[in-house]
Amino acid sequence: MTIRHGTLADLPAIVDIYNASIPGRLATADTEPVTVEQRREWFAGFSPGQRPLWVYDVGGVAGWLGMRSFYGRPAYHGTVECAVYVSPAFRRSGIARRLLEHALGECPGLDIRTILAFVFAHNAPSVTLFERYGFERWGNLPRVAELDGAERDLLILGLRVA
Repeated sequence: MTIRHGTLADLPAIVDIYNASIPGRLATADTEPVTVEQRREWFAGFSPGQRPLWVYDVGGVAGWLGMRSFYGRPAYHGTVECAVYVSPAFRRSGIARRLLEHALGECPGLDIRTILAFVFAHNAPSVTLFERYGFERWGNLPRVAELDGAERDLLILGLRVA
C-alpha cells in the first residue's frame, strides 16, 4: 500500500472511483457518469510540484485525493480545493484519512496555505473526516444543488495550514 502521484495510466481507475460516487448523491453534483476522455483536460490541471493528485495504490487504485487551484486568479495561489474519493470496495477502511494526512503533510512544500473542501451538508462521512482534521465550517450555501428533486446545501470547509 503506497500513496503516490497519479499518472495518466491511473485515469481510468480514478474515473471509475469518481463515477461510483454518483449514484449515492453524497459526493458530487454530477448526476451522470463521466468518461475518461472528458476527464483528460481536468487531469492535466494537476502537477506533482504544485497541484498534486495522489492515489492510494493497493496493487490498483483504491482511492485518490486531488488539490486544485481555487478560483483561477493569481491572488489565490496559496489556496487549493481538496477532493477525496475512495472505491466502494475500500470505503470505511481509512484510505481517505491516510490520503488527507499525506496531503496535509505535503502542503508546506507546495506553498499551500489554505485548503478548502466543498462538501454537501448531508454527506456526514466527509464532513466528519474533514472536521476531524481541523477543518471548520466557513460557509453554507443553502439549497444550491438539486439532486433527484431534493435541494441540497453545500458546505465550505476550510483549514489554514500555514
